[in-house]
Amino acid sequence: MSALTERLRGGLVPAVPVPFSGGALQAAAQEAYAQRMAAEPIAGVAVWAHTGRGPHLAAEDRRTVITAWRDALPGKLVIAGAHDITSAIEARRRHADALLIHPQRTDPVAHHDRLSRELPGIAFWLYQEAGGVAYDDDTLHRILELPTIIGIKVATLDSVMTFQRLAGLVRQHADKLLITGEDRFLGYSLMAGGEAALVGLGAAVPKLSAELLHAHRTHDAARFMELSKAVDRFAEATFCEPMPGYVQRMLWAAAATGWLPASATEDPWGPPLDSAQRDVVDAAVRDALDALG
Repeated sequence: MSALTERLRGGLVPAVPVPFSGGALQAAAQEAYAQRMAAEPIAGVAVWAHTGRGPHLAAEDRRTVITAWRDALPGKLVIAGAHDITSAIEARRRHADALLIHPQRTDPVAHHDRLSRELPGIAFWLYQEAGGVAYDDDTLHRILELPTIIGIKVATLDSVMTFQRLAGLVRQHADKLLITGEDRFLGYSLMAGGEAALVGLGAAVPKLSAELLHAHRTHDAARFMELSKAVDRFAEATFCEPMPGYVQRMLWAAAATGWLPASATEDPWGPPLDSAQRDVVDAAVRDALDALG
């Protein structure tokens, strides 16, 4: 487990969406997207997560998604979202490296214990509007005390105070990793203790977020400040109201870079967004690429 933790530490793990068109997964676009991502400076990817609409996917589509990513990233991590024992077992059988364990209100400690016996587990503190559970401190301590849990991803969306509190809690578990999921304050969350990033923002122009993590890790303050501003601008254009539309916006962003065909950018479970929002995303992608030089 320590080897897995070290592979994650300091790295970017994009939470990747799934390309759909007409309500059907586009397998060729999925494979091409995975191949493009494989060449980026990432530690791995997260599939079946909130961004990847994991609980909504049909069983066949879930297998198509994880197989495409596992085949494309043989030397990198594939972290699979797991909401029940069936998805955890499937992830193990499909050679995922770890689980991102979806929150559960009923007996969450036993939930994490059981699923993480299949693969090393990452707990998930997710804001409640996205289906998360605000675990109390005692519950979090008990989850982090499980030997099969390697760390926790924290995605509050907009609560710096909550992130700070949880970062302090995780510091009491020296062998556990604090993974930031804070797309809207990614730079600050690293300064506040985040040791890796698992974010939907990395699904397009991942080099921007990866270089931010590298600047933080190498103490390049000037570059860190420059990139933090650029990442914030990108997040402001993609992680905004209506918030469930961020999955659609990241699909559009991937298309704006040429990584996905425009015809394969449907999110069947998201809210309708107008063309003006797509224009904003396209402009944000251009600005993000400019920031990389």
